[in-house]
Amino acid sequence: MSVLALCLAGPLQAWGASARFTRRTTENTPTKSGVVGLLAAALGRPRTADPADLAGLRFGVRVDQPGVRVRDYQTARHLVTGDSMPVSERFYVADAVFVAGVESDDEDVLSTLDRAVRSPHFLPYLGRRSCPPSRPIDLGVHPGGLEDVLGDTGVIPWQASAWYRAEWEDRGTELPVFVETRESEQADELLRDLPESFDPRHRRYRMRGVSAGPPVRVGGPPPEQPEHHDPLAALEG
Repeated sequence: MSVLALCLAGPLQAWGASARFTRRTTENTPTKSGVVGLLAAALGRPRTADPADLAGLRFGVRVDQPGVRVRDYQTARHLVTGDSMPVSERFYVADAVFVAGVESDDEDVLSTLDRAVRSPHFLPYLGRRSCPPSRPIDLGVHPGGLEDVLGDTGVIPWQASAWYRAEWEDRGTELPVFVETRESEQADELLRDLPESFDPRHRRYRMRGVSAGPPVRVGGPPPEQPEHHDPLAALEG
């Protein structure tokens, strides 16, 4: 079992799981549908292609820098009639950094995706086309499951911006981890972001389970070592 890790960092990101034209919301972390779409674009697949093979990969996210939510308003004119379209309210996550991972037992599949991300057919974007990444996405393929790879900064170092790390290095902080649950596991929450079709004529998504994994501690002073205690010392001599 191995994991392909991706660094998702940019000025703006938008990961909608229930967006409509006049209100484009975003989740606080990358959605599986958004990352599967990114991988499909890197492979050069059209929107009408079946995403089942990529959607079948187990998915997880580590929040290395949570960012802040921002709101924007946009309008447009109809291409044919020239009439003004309704004002669209759009939400984004600004200045965030995430480590996303997809897990598979087939290392050839992950190696193919790794090469595609390094040299993508279509340019990647972070949920919406107006949200380009600010740094290289590829973090390589690593042995182990999602919990092992995302939960160990020795495998994937803390990817937060230098200013954010400087702010928290002395005090220390925890990086939340969210992983897709297996069929036999109880989920903490359900998200409708498992893509069945990206075809613009009929997009379809199913529910999937997500659970919080153990957070990853970074920065701060080293933990104090407990003093040695011998419970039989009082009985001696």
